[in-house]
Amino acid sequence: MARKIILGLALTLILLMPTTAMVAHAQLVQTPPTTPPDGVNIKLNGAGSTFVFPIMSKWRVMYHGLYPGVSINYQSVGSGAGINQMTKKTVDFGASDAPLSTSQQKAAPNTLTFVDSIGAITVSYNIPNGKIVNGVDQIIPSGLKLDGPTIANIFEGKIIYWNDPAIQATNPGMSLPDAKITVIHRSDGSGTTYAFTNYLSKVSSTWNHDVGQGTVVPWRTGIGGPGNAGVAHYVQLTPYSIGYVELAYAQQNHMSYAYVKNADGNNFVAPTIDSTSAAAGTITNLPASNGDWSKVSITNAPGPNSYPIASLTYIMTYQNREVVKGTDLNRANALLSFIYWIVTDGQQYAKPLWYVPLPQNIQLVDINGLQMFKYKGQQLWNDAG
Repeated sequence: MARKIILGLALTLILLMPTTAMVAHAQLVQTPPTTPPDGVNIKLNGAGSTFVFPIMSKWRVMYHGLYPGVSINYQSVGSGAGINQMTKKTVDFGASDAPLSTSQQKAAPNTLTFVDSIGAITVSYNIPNGKIVNGVDQIIPSGLKLDGPTIANIFEGKIIYWNDPAIQATNPGMSLPDAKITVIHRSDGSGTTYAFTNYLSKVSSTWNHDVGQGTVVPWRTGIGGPGNAGVAHYVQLTPYSIGYVELAYAQQNHMSYAYVKNADGNNFVAPTIDSTSAAAGTITNLPASNGDWSKVSITNAPGPNSYPIASLTYIMTYQNREVVKGTDLNRANALLSFIYWIVTDGQQYAKPLWYVPLPQNIQLVDINGLQMFKYKGQQLWNDAG
């Protein structure tokens, strides 16, 4: 069933067409990188984030349509596995919703980091409301209001029932069932887990002390599911459950999700493109692509309309392309061209898939980083501007 969710989502997304154009690359650079020549036969391999899989599926299809000689294979295996494969030089690029830690940077020196997308992590639930229509239990719709400490206590197993006073306090007038909560979390190394637990560590000192943040954490309760699709599947399958799922998966599978109290403490915010964009708009002073990204985070961002569980997603790859076995000059240039296209023209596909297009300040960081690519000591691209 989880596989059906993945495949059905990917097929639907490939058919979606953009509704708006982003800043054209001509406005960002004077001399774009060389595009793949006719007659080449190049295969690029990537692995990692399930969070970014919906839009990565779109990118790989559209780029191949533009340049038929370049095929992109992407394994949606989770951020932890993607970083591991990138570090071992078995793929051309890794994708992750978690930046490289300082220890990971030491294990993979001379790695470049590129922001490729921005998305939201929903707190999705399956709470039957006691009504049955055509033999099917009806679910409480989106809009259950939860604050950060309450979410932390649910996922740590300290809040056990749906009608707990802490949940009832933020949902006055709502009839919540006297039913045990089943927590669903990731079973694999996950950038989605990293962003979610990064948020919980900010809003709950108890969570920060007891569990902390990471792509893998010592869960105190719950059932593990592989990937965003696995968590979505288990939440849909399990009455009275709760889990954390990237927005595209929640939308595509018609899941109910919570409105989460913002960092300002004055509003419960729904996960939307606009509220995620508001969180992303608080980003300042980003490091260079070859810098330390380990402290970069947009969770619990200030602002009345900022959704608090938002995340950047990243592509990581080695600066010196010849270190990846089988890489020649054409393959090195193809990777450069693909990433450049993703962060410029490829952003037009973000909104239809419930992601936030990259703001121009992030695009410029990426473009500057792409000019750091080398092949056997030679710079691959230098913008004339």
